[in-house]
Amino acid sequence: MNYKIEVTSQTPQTITVTLGGEVDASVYEQFDSVIFSHYNADKRDIVLDCTDLAFVDSTILGAIVKVYKGLKADGKKLIVKNLSPRIRKLFEICALDKLVELQ
Repeated sequence: MNYKIEVTSQTPQTITVTLGGEVDASVYEQFDSVIFSHYNADKRDIVLDCTDLAFVDSTILGAIVKVYKGLKADGKKLIVKNLSPRIRKLFEICALDKLVELQ
């Protein structure tokens, strides 16, 4: 499977994690580890850049909700940007657009 989950930039305000390819249940632990290892080291807003994201499954959507809840508890926010129209529609169907900021 072809996927990408990596921190691609950090500013004093944000941590940007790039997601690409097919991100599904088989890479859940890596998704969780990449995000929370950086976030727990320095609590900042998280930006998920989905420019190259081709597929996401319900396990990862659930993981995104988990990230959102963790950030919200700390007064931080989760921003998801550059979703393809198809994946953006999935976020809307699942009402994730009501939780996270979509750009």
